[in-house]
Amino acid sequence: MNQIEQQAPDSAREKLLKAAAVLFYENGIAGTGIDAIIARAGVAKKSLYNNFASKADLVHQYLTVRHAELLAFYDRRLATAVTPKDRVLAVFDAYQDHAEFAYERGFRGCGLLNAAAELTVGDIGRDAVRRHKEEVEGLLATHLSELLNGDTARAKALARQLAFLLEGAISRAGLEGNSTLVLEARSMTSNLLDTL
Repeated sequence: MNQIEQQAPDSAREKLLKAAAVLFYENGIAGTGIDAIIARAGVAKKSLYNNFASKADLVHQYLTVRHAELLAFYDRRLATAVTPKDRVLAVFDAYQDHAEFAYERGFRGCGLLNAAAELTVGDIGRDAVRRHKEEVEGLLATHLSELLNGDTARAKALARQLAFLLEGAISRAGLEGNSTLVLEARSMTSNLLDTL
């Protein structure tokens, strides 16, 4: 006899994070009120304050989730990468997957950068976004170091350049609403790596 497994329902915290993720991405942080998040999540207002100290805490947790989402895209791409070059390109592929994700109102660019643009200097959320971008650059440097036979200084310099290319591509892709420019940046990177 087969039993059908039922997926556990989301907790109030998960519902709030999912609702905030959609609304922050679509409307911005300032353009999204607590009441809209609660309504979309379908939970009581008390649930918000039982799970998050403030809207700022919710924003910080949202940014943490966005960071994890991109790393999950990267991990899936990395799993099939065979060569050091493939591993560098896996970072670009993860960003392309991010751009092609099923957003309710279409792709609007990097959710982390969009959020950081709304936050004040020194805000914990901006620090989280900076650390994310540094981690992405570090991933590139690690794979480039392997490609460059352990030349870490050259790998770090090239990783910085590729990170700038990637960030520019994802920003412009947000304006275009699709991943075409990320694919162009990937192609440029692939050609560059072939010359090393």
